[in-house]
Amino acid sequence: MQVQLSLQSIQATATEKQEENDRFVQHLKQLNEDELDTEVQRLDALISPQVSCTDCGNCCKGLMVNITAAEADRASAHLHMSREDFDEKFVEKGGHELMILNTIPCHFLNDNKCSIYEVRFAGCREFPALHLPQFNQRLFTVMMHYDRCPIIFNVMEELKKTTHFEVKKG
Repeated sequence: MQVQLSLQSIQATATEKQEENDRFVQHLKQLNEDELDTEVQRLDALISPQVSCTDCGNCCKGLMVNITAAEADRASAHLHMSREDFDEKFVEKGGHELMILNTIPCHFLNDNKCSIYEVRFAGCREFPALHLPQFNQRLFTVMMHYDRCPIIFNVMEELKKTTHFEVKKG
């Protein structure tokens, strides 16, 4: 299996395949959820080791990161900052205890590496979350990142083959 790593090529291909991918999402929704989870996890296990996230760092350059109060507590302690100072410098607060990092790219991305890796936020640890169950319930989010994450892109392209998706119309 040839893994595509060029972000430029991935973005160009994503633009070309927008209609195809819309049909692919509908195809995936028709499949058995447990079998689909198993196949996505299998492909993720094959493809993820071939992608160096620190060579890419694209997720950290383009994702909005939700954080919890407990995560903000850990990060502020790690940075030897008061929680108040941490929130003022790095966090935007919304209603219902919603908190997000207040810049894109991420404040903590330095030389394509996370400067708070040991205490990074759950959304960062789990991304691209292909190892998690209930893949079908995250299709919108997964496809939102198809053009920017080599892991997602390659898993989805292989999944088209293994689920016998008819790429050509008609």
